[in-house]
Amino acid sequence: MKFASVIVDVAAMQTDREFDYKIPEQWQDAVKPGMRVIVPFGPRKVQGFVTKVKNDSAFERLKNISELLDLTPCLTPELLQLGDWLTEKTLCFKISAFQAMLPAAMKAKYEKIISLIGREKLSEIEILLQPFFEKRNELNWKDIENEIPISVIQKEAAKQNLEIIYEVKQKTKKKMLKYISVNVNKDELRDYYNSLTVQAKKQKEIVHFFLQSEQKSIPMQELLSVLNCSAASVKTLVKKDILIEEEREVYRDPYEDRSFQKTIPLQLNEEQEKAIVPILEAVNDKKHEVFLMYGVTGSGKTEVYLQSIEKVLNEGKEAIVLVPEISLTPQMVNRFKGRFGSLVAVLHSGLSTGEKYDEWRKIERKEVKVVVGARSAIFAPFENLGMIIIDEEHESSYKQEENPRYHARDVAVYRGNYHQCPVILGSATPTLESFARASKNVYKLLTLADRVNARSMPAVEIVDMREELRTGNRTMFSTNLIEKLQDRLAKGEQSVLFLNRRGYSSFVMCRDCGYVIQCAHCDISLTYHRFSQSLKCHYCGHEEHMPTKCPECESEHIRFFGTGTQKVEEEILKVLPEARIIRMDVDTTSRKGAHEKLLTEFGEGRADILLGTQMIAKGLDFPNVTLVGVLTADTMLNLPDFRASEKTFQLLTQVSGRAGRHELPGEVVIQTYTPEHYSVQLASQYDYNLFYEKEMLIRKQHSYPPFYYLSLVTISHPEVTKAASVTEQIVSFLRRELSTQTIILGPVASPIPRIKDRYRYQCMIKYKREKNLHAVLKKVIEHYAQQIAKDDLIIAMDLNPNTLM
Repeated sequence: MKFASVIVDVAAMQTDREFDYKIPEQWQDAVKPGMRVIVPFGPRKVQGFVTKVKNDSAFERLKNISELLDLTPCLTPELLQLGDWLTEKTLCFKISAFQAMLPAAMKAKYEKIISLIGREKLSEIEILLQPFFEKRNELNWKDIENEIPISVIQKEAAKQNLEIIYEVKQKTKKKMLKYISVNVNKDELRDYYNSLTVQAKKQKEIVHFFLQSEQKSIPMQELLSVLNCSAASVKTLVKKDILIEEEREVYRDPYEDRSFQKTIPLQLNEEQEKAIVPILEAVNDKKHEVFLMYGVTGSGKTEVYLQSIEKVLNEGKEAIVLVPEISLTPQMVNRFKGRFGSLVAVLHSGLSTGEKYDEWRKIERKEVKVVVGARSAIFAPFENLGMIIIDEEHESSYKQEENPRYHARDVAVYRGNYHQCPVILGSATPTLESFARASKNVYKLLTLADRVNARSMPAVEIVDMREELRTGNRTMFSTNLIEKLQDRLAKGEQSVLFLNRRGYSSFVMCRDCGYVIQCAHCDISLTYHRFSQSLKCHYCGHEEHMPTKCPECESEHIRFFGTGTQKVEEEILKVLPEARIIRMDVDTTSRKGAHEKLLTEFGEGRADILLGTQMIAKGLDFPNVTLVGVLTADTMLNLPDFRASEKTFQLLTQVSGRAGRHELPGEVVIQTYTPEHYSVQLASQYDYNLFYEKEMLIRKQHSYPPFYYLSLVTISHPEVTKAASVTEQIVSFLRRELSTQTIILGPVASPIPRIKDRYRYQCMIKYKREKNLHAVLKKVIEHYAQQIAKDDLIIAMDLNPNTLM
């Protein structure tokens, strides 16, 4: 008899351990670690992951596994081990770690089915329920939950009139297509054709098609449309055993309607050659090393990636390439598909659930060798990894903000170590942490200081918007920027305008009494969206109509303040009515494929100005762009975040890098109200080294990373006093248990004190060495486990926070 240890799909402290189940006779040899199964758990059935298969169990009365969801394990032995590491590293539940590794399509969907035990019971059950069971014996709970109280169902179940069945369903099915093939040889087919009468015209056409065709089989839909016939004629031939109808699985390919032009490796320049040599040596020696490729924008990092991957593939190994979600543009996909064709799978949020599932299965079935994707692609189930590349490694989107709160870079280093292969981190503006590691030789630094073909970096001009105001210019464009935009229009060149904000304007305020419209559920002002004439909360999704009068003093002087992309677009058209503008923000790119469509339009020269938020700052490469305008350089500088200056410097450098990437020289105009700030000044000079030195001094003074590690504990509860008191208790416990060198700040209300009607308090832990930290934080969670389960208390622990909001 064999037994399986299973981690069940119930994310709670009490169930965060392995449960043993018997493996039924028929599956004794089929069940393997890493497979998904369905198991009975209490009154219901849940999905679970098998972590071990063993010959004995310490428990006597065990239930059987109910169903197998996989034929082969979906988690490799390495990913199971990685799950243990993630659980430890991020203090999440094991089930959360496993689920983070799989596409959403493979997460289970649970349905409650209410079943009538026998028709004779119909008269016995509550009158309320009788009409629902008139014509059927089973109901889906979703269909009746608003009409029947759950207590009625429970009462009838207790009387054994009804049964509650919990069904586990998969979210996505494989895509199956009907294929028609010939079931006889050519001579038999010809004889049959000759035996058909004139009346069987359509059958004759179908048989004739197969006689003429080289194809052995064809999708049913295609056959019907080519011959313009009905399915009935095909079915007749199937019944007569002349044709066979079978279902075959097909992939949903997001790129099937696009052809990729094959590209060949380019000649590397001296700097690129110097950078690629140590990488190729590490591949040859099967050695795990982390390289930091620090190269200015346009210095040809991608070509180095492509040629390194080629070497890995020639060794018969696989590669993972991570790029930030917003720079997963068609251009990026083109570069990899163009070089490696169908060996590339692409994973990003623009794909449908089914498409992601199919791309993931191509990886699992070893049909591809390279994965290009956003954060979660780091878990691609490759078993023979030869290289991991993280492009734009400074991007904050590599950190997951909900459980498990992992950073893709840490997972990459873990997997690189497991497979003994190199990890490459690339950026024009590396994070201070990575650059500090490189300067201490923990990472190897590879520098690309010049643009390819020795093109110069675009000239940057800083415009002081306070001066513009003094001269009477109240618009959001400096005189300088408008003149340069006019000049580009006249020359037929393109411009990119970058705004660090989404929505039409940031908030709505009454000019008479100063009342600002706040979200009813969060302590944050609502954002005005012109498109739908509504006010939205960007934290909880609450939405309301834009009022015509102030809700407080009934004045009609209620106006929007701040700027958003829609407003900028209107303002440009007032000054430059002839300009063709493409706007890219959350509103215009929310539909599938919209992102790609807009960029293609701009690339084909069907617009003069590309206006957008963060999503246009990265990875775009258009030959005709010669001007970049940054409208509000300092919106990020004012955030309560110790990384504000670093993020501003990175963003300005990245945006500037969009100009003058080809033959035409580029110019950049940065508009700001704080032109003297060092991050704005140094970004305009592309001086990362000086910025690094200056910022490191400040971080050292204030005990911030990379000199100290940070952890953030956030407590939230519907009652403000409860949130505050629990945080206070936790802080005093931490002060008792942790070493005296560790700095504990708090308790204090979070920068956004209330989100979704929950009050938020936090404390921050700064430490250099604290070997007890994980154990102490685990004790905190265990101590409050009961309250977390019953009292609506949430304790979130981030052991490497990217944002302190």
